[in-house]
Amino acid sequence: MAFQTPYTNPKLPFTGLIQGSLFEGKIISLTGRVMPGAERFHVNLQCGTQASADIALHFNPRYSGNSGYVVFNTLQSSSWGTEEHSSPTPIPRGSDFTLSFLINRDSYSVVVNGVNFHEYLHRIPISRVNAISVGGGVDIQSISFQNPAVGKSDLVKPSYAQPGVWAMHTGSSFLQAPPPYSAPETYIVPYKAVIQGGFYPGRVIMVQGFVNHDADRFSINLRHNSGIAFHFNPRFNENVVVRNSLIKEQWGREEREGGLPFYRGQQFTVSITCEPQCYRIIVSGVQMFTYNHRYSLFQEIDILEVAGNISLNSVRV
Repeated sequence: MAFQTPYTNPKLPFTGLIQGSLFEGKIISLTGRVMPGAERFHVNLQCGTQASADIALHFNPRYSGNSGYVVFNTLQSSSWGTEEHSSPTPIPRGSDFTLSFLINRDSYSVVVNGVNFHEYLHRIPISRVNAISVGGGVDIQSISFQNPAVGKSDLVKPSYAQPGVWAMHTGSSFLQAPPPYSAPETYIVPYKAVIQGGFYPGRVIMVQGFVNHDADRFSINLRHNSGIAFHFNPRFNENVVVRNSLIKEQWGREEREGGLPFYRGQQFTVSITCEPQCYRIIVSGVQMFTYNHRYSLFQEIDILEVAGNISLNSVRV
């Protein structure tokens, strides 16, 4: 599965190819901003680049007054199917966003700013889908593509050629997409994985696990070859999450605001989204932190580390 270079700052309307078409476990992410006066915009996953192409997934926020909603649909043989509506829109006018589409066996998971927004069942086989188009009242900064994570033989075993499970906590339950292959039963901690192509705007990392009953602390690190771009460090004895960077062998100023949204003896899900100016961190479905970039050579941030007093259920890189 070849790495596809992201599309950056495309001029709209835009249509581009998806290399290798779609398959289970692939993620397509867009970062951008809705124009303040937008009436609507769309993102289409479609079968070819021609204007008459079938559209497998039509994602279409529409705005009216101060509110809005999102229309989902499929176009086959020039005929639209039955619309699905979700409201209110999770992307208001004038707001920045990260929009991700996770391709599952039976559906698309549509995730906005790290939170699962809608599940859309396939009406066209995903193997036919090989293009993406965007248009309307929106400014797009990047369109990126993630294949299932591939392990590296010199990293901590086991290496994960199989992708994990995409999980979002919404209310009292986890929404979970089935893995495209049999996921490993256990992940060894400390855990390391390659971030293929680097961790750049539009990419998302998901870590799901369980905090040990006697936990003191754990950490999630985004590393480059000479340091740590982002250190995320819940500390239970201090009741704080420390965020920091290690640059030129020196730790910077710690950020400690925001409380501790983790509990000993409980499950958690952490989503880290790379945006142009910062990392956005969602904990169990709730946005808790942002962290402005201190190391901006995104292509060099290519290792994920997880360590400490936790067990891991799934990791998606």
